[in-house]
Amino acid sequence: MSEVKIPTLSLNDGNSIPRIGFGTGTVLSDRRERDSVNRTLVDTIKNAISSGLRHIDGAESYGNEGEFGVAVKESGLPRDQFFVTTKVKNIGELPGAIDGSLKRLDMDYVDLYLIHHPYGAADSAELQTAWKAMESIKSSGKAKSIGVSNYLRKHMDTILEIATIVPAINQIEFHPYLQREPGYISWLQEKGIVVTSYGGLTPLVKGKGGPLDGPIANIAAQHGISENAVLIQWQIQQNVVPITTSTKAGRLVEYLSAFKLELDPKEIEEITNIGRTHHLRAFIVDRFDKGDRS
Repeated sequence: MSEVKIPTLSLNDGNSIPRIGFGTGTVLSDRRERDSVNRTLVDTIKNAISSGLRHIDGAESYGNEGEFGVAVKESGLPRDQFFVTTKVKNIGELPGAIDGSLKRLDMDYVDLYLIHHPYGAADSAELQTAWKAMESIKSSGKAKSIGVSNYLRKHMDTILEIATIVPAINQIEFHPYLQREPGYISWLQEKGIVVTSYGGLTPLVKGKGGPLDGPIANIAAQHGISENAVLIQWQIQQNVVPITTSTKAGRLVEYLSAFKLELDPKEIEEITNIGRTHHLRAFIVDRFDKGDRS
C-alpha cells in the first residue's frame, strides 16, 4: 500500500497539526520505575512512524516519554517532520515540568504542550495561574503551541478570562456515544480552538453491542473500508483530530485508509443521530454522573 498523505489543520497560532495522531497512552503506558528502555514500546512507536504517522501524542503520566524520544531518533527522520505532543501531569509543577519532559524526550522543543486535565487545580485562580505559566512556556520556545485536555466549558471560560494566548487545542474524549454537551464542540471551534479526540473508536470497543453496530457495518461495507476507518472519518469530517493507537501495524494502515474517502453527509448524520440515543463515557468516569454528557 502506498503511503497515505495526511492533511493538516491550521491552529490559531499559525502552526498546523496533522489530522490524525498516534497515541502512546492506554496499552502503551509504562509507569514502572526502570533503568532500561522498553524496546517493545520503542518498536511499537517506530511501527506507527513506518506506517506514515508523524503526529505522536504522549504525556508525562504515561511514563514512556523516554521510549517516545528514542523511537523518533531511531526513525532516522528529521525532527521537523514530526508533530510531537506531550502533557504535564501536575499543573502545580508548571512551568518547570516542561524541562523534565524535554529531557526525557531528548528534544529541544515539543510541537504541542497540554495541561493533561483541570482536576489538579484547587480553584479557578490556580487554573488561571497554570495557564499563564503555559503562556510563558510558549514564549520561551520550548513549546510551539499550547493547549489543554479534558477541559469542560467552565474550565475554558475560567482561563479565557485571563488568556493573552488562546489555547490552540482541547483534547477530550469524543465519539458518537459521547458528543459532549450540545454546542460545546462548535463553541470551541468558533473560539479558534481545535478539538483533538481520544477514545474515538469506543463504539466498536467498549460500546460493542450498541445501536451503531449495524449502521457502521453497513457504511463500511458500502465504501469497502473498515468500521474503524468509518469512525475516524466521522471525526475528521467534523474538523476533529482523532488520536488513536494500536500495537498492530496493519490496524494503523487501516486507520489511515479513512483519508481515501469522504462519507456522505447523510451517513455522517445517521451516525450522529443514532449515537445521541446512547450514552457511554469510557474514560474519567468517576468525575461525572452516569448520564452526564458534558
